[in-house]
Amino acid sequence: MGHQRYIDWVNERITANPGRIVLLFLVVTVAFASGLGAIETESGQEQFIEDLESYETFQDIQRDFGASFGESTTTTTLLQKDDNALSKQSLLRSLRAQERIADSDEMRVGDTSSPARQVARTLDSNATTLEAQIDVLEGATEREIDQAVRTTAETNPTFTSSVSEDFNREAASATVTESTVTHDAADIDNREERVRDIVGTVGGDIRVLGEVPNNIATSLGIVLPAAFVLIVTFLVVAYRDLVDLLLGIGAIVMALIWTFGFIGLADIPFNPLLISVPPLLIAVGIDFGIHVINRYREERETGSDIATAMGVTNRQVLVAFFIVTGTTVIGFLSNLVSAFPPNRDFGLVAAIGIVFTFLIFGIFLPAAKVYVDRLSERYPIPVFSQSPVSSEESVVGRLLSGGVTVAQRAPVIFLIVALVATTVAGGYATGVSTEFDSEDFRPAEEPPDFLQYLGPLAPPEEFQSVKNRNLRDRHFDQEEQVIVYVEGNMRRDSALESLHRASQNPPETIDGEGREAEVTSLVTVIRDRAERDPQFRALVSRNDRNDNGIPDDNLPVIYDALAADSPGQLEQFLSEDRRSTQVIYTADGTATNAQIAGAGDQVAADYQADASPTGIAIVFKDAGALILDTVLQSLLITLVGSSLFLVGIYWLLEGKPSLGVVNVIPILMAVVAIVATMRYLGIDFNALNGGILAITVGLGTDYAVHIVHRFADEREERALEPALRRTVVGTGGALTGSMLTTVGGIGVLVLALNPILGAFGLLTALSVIYAYLASMFILPSVLVIWDRLQRYDGSSGTVADSIFPWTDEPGVTTDQGLRTAAPEHDE
Repeated sequence: MGHQRYIDWVNERITANPGRIVLLFLVVTVAFASGLGAIETESGQEQFIEDLESYETFQDIQRDFGASFGESTTTTTLLQKDDNALSKQSLLRSLRAQERIADSDEMRVGDTSSPARQVARTLDSNATTLEAQIDVLEGATEREIDQAVRTTAETNPTFTSSVSEDFNREAASATVTESTVTHDAADIDNREERVRDIVGTVGGDIRVLGEVPNNIATSLGIVLPAAFVLIVTFLVVAYRDLVDLLLGIGAIVMALIWTFGFIGLADIPFNPLLISVPPLLIAVGIDFGIHVINRYREERETGSDIATAMGVTNRQVLVAFFIVTGTTVIGFLSNLVSAFPPNRDFGLVAAIGIVFTFLIFGIFLPAAKVYVDRLSERYPIPVFSQSPVSSEESVVGRLLSGGVTVAQRAPVIFLIVALVATTVAGGYATGVSTEFDSEDFRPAEEPPDFLQYLGPLAPPEEFQSVKNRNLRDRHFDQEEQVIVYVEGNMRRDSALESLHRASQNPPETIDGEGREAEVTSLVTVIRDRAERDPQFRALVSRNDRNDNGIPDDNLPVIYDALAADSPGQLEQFLSEDRRSTQVIYTADGTATNAQIAGAGDQVAADYQADASPTGIAIVFKDAGALILDTVLQSLLITLVGSSLFLVGIYWLLEGKPSLGVVNVIPILMAVVAIVATMRYLGIDFNALNGGILAITVGLGTDYAVHIVHRFADEREERALEPALRRTVVGTGGALTGSMLTTVGGIGVLVLALNPILGAFGLLTALSVIYAYLASMFILPSVLVIWDRLQRYDGSSGTVADSIFPWTDEPGVTTDQGLRTAAPEHDE
């Protein structure tokens, strides 16, 4: 066959010049290693949503209205926790912390706001500075302060939003308060750390609400060493030879260097999803390595020399590796249809990495094995066990042949039972849901205790920034915002009246009083200014034709007057060209993202101009909807692409396209099983594990291909029963070692600090187990049925007659009642 010529050509190079091949691969490794230093990391959820339309609207808002609070200023949020954070002592600590931050020139403080300042102003309206407010509180009694707290809560609606939900008005107490420091600079070096040091000098429990740290490096520092230990342990058992172990590990390291170097040279940011690439490549590399060494040892045990044994090995495993690589690449590249850039990067990097792995384990490892074995014939290189992982007489071999026993006795019945169970599981699996939640990207407040035994690789005992953010989430009302981006000529006389009318009769999910929504907009800015400034109020009145407090004439004059006194406030709601504005609605924080998004669409439809809703809840809802679309598209592409590839390749190589269909059956079962497991464990499809089905197909194909391709080769020379048993025991031993090592290597992702990565590792490991079980125990029955159908002759009996008995050629029967092929084909 044509493909054998190419394999023979490769074999000749491997066996004739193994040293040159090894040297060439080492040189390429050095070249790729130069890209390792260029890798940059990204974290967080923004990279998953940056291409969504609702997120682009959010960015438009930041561009048009962010100058007053984004480009020239930044804020620091302080959380103060106490038995009563509104006591005299706690309020004074809050003011002193703000004062000391303000006194630091490096902090460039423009303003501060806090419940403590509001209470002090209630006690003395003339106390406008932090120093004066401290004096007021120091001179007040506890009773006077308690009364001031109650009065402030009644007269100042912003007060209750900055104290925890357990605020007791009668007792004038709350356990947590929130303060804000505004800095007149967009970026201050080590701002959070410096503020934390300053507030630490006033005593009490005052925390800085900081950003969740980028823990990719920390996760890698935990996952990779743990994976290395597990992998080496399993490889020691699989190889049982120091030289082969070093060759296998060296090839894995080489595949990782090539892939990571490609990431750096291609300038692909290392996002959280790419943490799963090293375990995946290690998994496939281990599988390839064990198959090469195990098959080579099988041939060497028969007395073949080095070149002959490696020739037989390559003629079998290279074809299997090529098939596995093709289907796995299709599975990974299906992620290119994803709406999320990190998923697309993952698909590309994983596909490239699999190709690298194929080249390294298909060419380099055989060449290195030949080179070392020839050296061992001339030099005293220590050799330990050189036997295969399992044989038909071994305990492992007898355990692995369970699927053959079932296929021997009742293949059709067993397959029907398996298909019925798969159908039931498939119906259950349809209930799995999708979500996109920022909490998936946060590590736990306190990593598991056992991680502390990792020494220098151990993570912090707690992530204070996560702890602080969770504290705020627990104690403050989690209101959501719906931001409507309105585009149109805001100079026209009816512009503000249009904004006002759109805020009437809001949906239930939008907070409001009576028939008017709770909004912050250009209209509310003008109203607030008019209440405080008599001169501005008179200007508004002169240009208010229907006397409702909203100007509907000479709007450019109104804007100019507002800008003269409060330019930052105007810029926050009116673009520089005065052709767009934002309206901020407050939504019920207990509503679902879908409900909030629906309310956003409803209020946006009330505007006469072009209006687009956005907000975190809306962005996450859009992301969740796209996850399901991505999962279905990716799965469809993977299944169709892999099936066509398998049918075509078996047609080309074996002349038996139906073997491709046989190959797909256990993969489909594994896919159904993993989705059903997700629903059972309460794991939703999200931005990270949305590609798990493509991975299941890719890795599942690996196991099925090795069984099917080996069976096709063995069946050419042997009767059905010995061919199948030899396939399952011989290849199954390598698959078992590969499965155990893969599950260990990928399963260590559960140690990652991000919950989303832990779930991904668990699901990937389970998908490998399901694919292994389907290939080892279900595929044999499928192969028996396929074999019977392939050899069925309508003139000799019915289909049932040819399927249920284990027949091969009429009239030749073993002592077990199984018909076998002619004796000259048996070993």
